[in-house]
Amino acid sequence: MGNTLLTVKNLHKEFDGKTILKSIDFEVIKGEVIVIIGPSGCGKSTLLRCLNGLEDIQGGEILIDDRKVISGSKDITAIRQKIGMVFQSYDLFPHKTILENIILAPMKVLKRKRSEVEAEATELLSRVGLADRKNDYPRQLSGGQKQRIAIVRSLIMHPEVLLLDEITAALDPEMVHEVLQVVLDLAKTGSTMLIVTHEMSFAKAIADRVLFLENGEIAEESSNPKEFFEAPKTERAKQFLKSFEY
Repeated sequence: MGNTLLTVKNLHKEFDGKTILKSIDFEVIKGEVIVIIGPSGCGKSTLLRCLNGLEDIQGGEILIDDRKVISGSKDITAIRQKIGMVFQSYDLFPHKTILENIILAPMKVLKRKRSEVEAEATELLSRVGLADRKNDYPRQLSGGQKQRIAIVRSLIMHPEVLLLDEITAALDPEMVHEVLQVVLDLAKTGSTMLIVTHEMSFAKAIADRVLFLENGEIAEESSNPKEFFEAPKTERAKQFLKSFEY
């Protein structure tokens, strides 16, 4: 396999004295797609937020390129540039055009030239089928289109690892497919991703590895997604998957 980009060692996270994540250990290899599934409240979204330094941790460590991810540290901004994140909500600036939303961060944070960033933004918009909407405002786009823009906005920062947190949860069913297709295309181009999702058919199709979380722990891990979805080893995973049709 390739290089290890991200390492999580014995991660422990608490909220108000309540344990949310405990004894979380895994590595992410360059080009790998890891899907994180599990019941609501098991810590999936919190795990992604910890990986990006958006949450303090109470034990263990997170390393990206052998550099520690520590919330509030002096170099956390530089580290976050290596870890892109797309949330359930799109968080686009309503008063800026689609193009302006996309080019703002690379110009301000990375100090890149406007002409260079605009050219890349246009190319990325073409990849997600939205090049003709670059001068529109967010209010003119559907939920699925806005989520595709949020993905482009993250990609233009050239993250080494992309975190996707239930990116279809706020979408109408007919909009889900267009967003998931963009993510599938990214996987084909070798993007490294950690994906939290309740879309089991999508998870089965895209995953190189599956992490099943239960009560803040990795209850089952599989590098054979087909086998996991058809014959999980733990009883809890079997019960969880029975509630889905895929």
